[in-house]
This record gives sequence, C-alpha cells and structure tokens, in this order.
Amino acid sequence: MKRSIAKARGKQTGSAAIEFALVGIIFFTIVFATLELARVEYLLNTLEEVTRRAAAAAANVDYRNAAALENVRAAAVFRHSSGPLALGTPVGSSNVKIDYLSLSKGTWTLHHMNALPACPAGNRLNCMTDPNADNCIRFVRARVCASMDGSGNCTNLPYRMVFPFLDLSRMTLPSAETIVPAGTLGAPAGAMPCT
Repeated sequence: MKRSIAKARGKQTGSAAIEFALVGIIFFTIVFATLELARVEYLLNTLEEVTRRAAAAAANVDYRNAAALENVRAAAVFRHSSGPLALGTPVGSSNVKIDYLSLSKGTWTLHHMNALPACPAGNRLNCMTDPNADNCIRFVRARVCASMDGSGNCTNLPYRMVFPFLDLSRMTLPSAETIVPAGTLGAPAGAMPCT
C-alpha cells in the first residue's frame, strides 16, 4: 500500500513539473514579448523628443563650433557627454544628425546646404539680402540616423532587440525628423558679418 502511494506521488510530482515548464514557457514568452514591445514604443516616442531637443538647441548654437554641437547632441539624448540613450541601444549622441536648410522661393521646398555661410552673422546678412538664397540658413533639421550622406539623405538605424523572443531583426527605427526655424545660430546681437 505504501509503495503504491509513493508511486502515485512520484507520478504526480513529475506531471506537475512538466505542467509548470509548459505554462512557464508560455508565461515568460508573453512577459518578455510585452517588455520588448514596450521598449519599441518607448524608443518611438523618445526619438521624437530627441530630435525636438536637438533642433531647438542647434537653432541657437554656432554651426562652426564642433564642441557646442556635440554638447547639443549629448543633451538631446539626455546626457552630459557623448554616449548612448538610456534603454535605447543602438541610439547614441553620434546618431543625432543636425543639418541646415535653405528655402527655395519658387517651389517652397527645403534644400540641404552643403556649403554653409562663413559665420552666423554672415548668414544673417545673407538672409536679409535674399531670404530665399541658397546661402541663407532658414531652418535647422535634426534626425536620428545611422549615417547621412553629402546630400542630406538619412540611413535608418536597425532596431536591436533586448529579448530574443520576438524576431524584430528586420525592423529599422524611424529617423524622427524635426525642423525648426533658424534662430541666432550662435551670432551675438550686433555682431559684424565675417568676410
């Protein structure tokens, strides 16, 4: 009698472990998939804020000052120095791309500027002379890109998963573009245009 009770308990213990394993796999897959999808949503919302912060700050920073622009990029990803966005790998301050745009009069389209004015005060003079000239910075654009070519085209960053339960390997992060009107561009009030 004791032997048959022990056998029954042994069978029950084994089946409970198998049931727990099956339920555990399903449960943890759902938990980690939910966490990964929450991270995707976090990144999509945060990238918009990153570009908004970068564009607003860059509109009032001298475009010739590389250190000041690096500080703008770092602040955009909520840091005091260069580095990655918290919980946002692979996004880092180096992925925040800032470029300057002119406005064509005939078509009202924005154009990436390859050749920038010699100084911000010179840009102000260019814009007062002809606001639609190719040498007048009218807008500042910030995007999150893996790389940007000479004509201003942006290559999207690939999404990097934290939990391997979902296959999101083909997903790329959007560039999250923000365009703001150019501010002072770092030119002090009353500064003389450079030559």
